[in-house]
Amino acid sequence: MSTPKRLPYNTLSADAYRGLGATKTALFKGPLGKEMIELVWLRISQINGCAYCLEMHTKALRSSGMPEAKLDSLAGWRVSEYFTDRERAALAWTESLTHVDQTHAPDEDYTPLETCFSDVEISDLTFAIALMSAFNRLAIGMRQ
Repeated sequence: MSTPKRLPYNTLSADAYRGLGATKTALFKGPLGKEMIELVWLRISQINGCAYCLEMHTKALRSSGMPEAKLDSLAGWRVSEYFTDRERAALAWTESLTHVDQTHAPDEDYTPLETCFSDVEISDLTFAIALMSAFNRLAIGMRQ
């Protein structure tokens, strides 16, 4: 059984792809910090099963100094001792938006953000989640 060839989306839709890259650059310059962004991106990639992104974000977090035990327990963050309240709020929102078809982004996932993040940070976090969801769908859908 042969696998159908998938398209090189990054060159065929180069302007759109560059726009996603510009969003990534803007987020990394924002107040959330690269480690928080990479953490939520790793969790999204775990949920979506994007092997390429799993490797990339795990590597980035290791190089930033995140402890191995924390990385190892990310899928079980709700019961792990390694995560701060800020990270827990971000991860809950991450899961809520990644599964938005099931959760509809309820207030109980949004409200904790208000005590841990500024309005700009909440907005940037939401953009970061949306961006990685897009990147996962491109990579998985086009087998990149």
